[in-house]
Amino acid sequence: MGSEAVAVSPDGTSLYVASARSNAIAVFRRNPATGQLAQAPGAAGCVADGGAGGCGLAVGLVAPNAVAVSPDGDNVYATAANSSSVTIFQRNETTGALTQLPVPAGCIAKTATSGCTSATALNGPDVVVVSPDGKNVYVGAFFGDAVVAFARNASTGALAQLPGSSGCIAESTAGCATGLALNQPEGLAISGDGINVYVAAALSAAVDVLTRNPATGALTQATNGAGCLTSTPLTGCGTARALRGADAVTVSADGRNVYVAAGLSQSIAMFNRASGSGSLTQPVGASGCVMRVVAFGCGPGRKLLDPEGLVSSPGGANLYATVFGSGALDVFDRQMSTGSLMQKPGQPGCFVSKARRDCAVGRGGLHGVSSAAISPDGKYLYAVANVSNSVTVFRIAR
Repeated sequence: MGSEAVAVSPDGTSLYVASARSNAIAVFRRNPATGQLAQAPGAAGCVADGGAGGCGLAVGLVAPNAVAVSPDGDNVYATAANSSSVTIFQRNETTGALTQLPVPAGCIAKTATSGCTSATALNGPDVVVVSPDGKNVYVGAFFGDAVVAFARNASTGALAQLPGSSGCIAESTAGCATGLALNQPEGLAISGDGINVYVAAALSAAVDVLTRNPATGALTQATNGAGCLTSTPLTGCGTARALRGADAVTVSADGRNVYVAAGLSQSIAMFNRASGSGSLTQPVGASGCVMRVVAFGCGPGRKLLDPEGLVSSPGGANLYATVFGSGALDVFDRQMSTGSLMQKPGQPGCFVSKARRDCAVGRGGLHGVSSAAISPDGKYLYAVANVSNSVTVFRIAR
């Protein structure tokens, strides 16, 4: 109920859905050959706050809204908006089943909570990512206007907030490093080289460029215009188009481009990423953005009413957008040399819940589709929909 986010394990055998209205994470076994999903009965098939619905017991899991699996496949991390918490689970690599770490290691919350430790700036966590080296976990705190940084214990998966001001970077929170254009972060992405964390900040209409220290996990932000790009001019930031209501961000598989979905702009903005520094520049003209109602020099994009999720194909040839307002999955071809996007023409370019002349029909439920994940082999895409309370399985054509 209230499917908000989805993640696939690195070995491709498990899929996890953060289900906000069930206060649960649903656990599915995945058939790598067919892409099909199966849910085990009882505690093997889900964990829920208080063990509701016959699921395994969890604490601090009220309204989970994001989920991530560690690169080694040992742990699953979920943010929970109403608990203002991050929950930590051990993953059974054979069955995919989840067991929360023993208290208090299994839960970190904004304020002291039974069974949880506390962390600074963890107010309304909305998104979670794990670094490629598995050493750190980063959380975007929507109401904290912050990105919170944790060190990850490679043996147990337990988290500890980095010390001092390294533990968070925020607009204005005592004890955190000071950041720019971080109002209401809704999207986080980390580059494959582990050097940068990118933030989609909705109220700031911004994409933020944070530099990660691979040795310590600490994040820093430049204040010379390279640390943030905004659609609303802000001292210390550069300017960019089509970023109003930025709420999702992803990095292409080759690390050359960053894409931001912006709900209020009804758009996807594209940026070139500099190797080494990770700084971003937006190309002029239509190659720099696609938009539902063409403006600001952007190219056209169909069914882009409130895009909320982005996922790049493993090979980098395609980008997929989950579009909450349109109830659609949009399919874009990516120009490998330039990073520019072109939506596939006709029905292959979008899937919707109701038959449309210019879109294919997605069976099941795409109402309020909010997030998607692609299997490690690049053969299947899984989209979850908040309103339809569903996960839809797509085969990716070769």
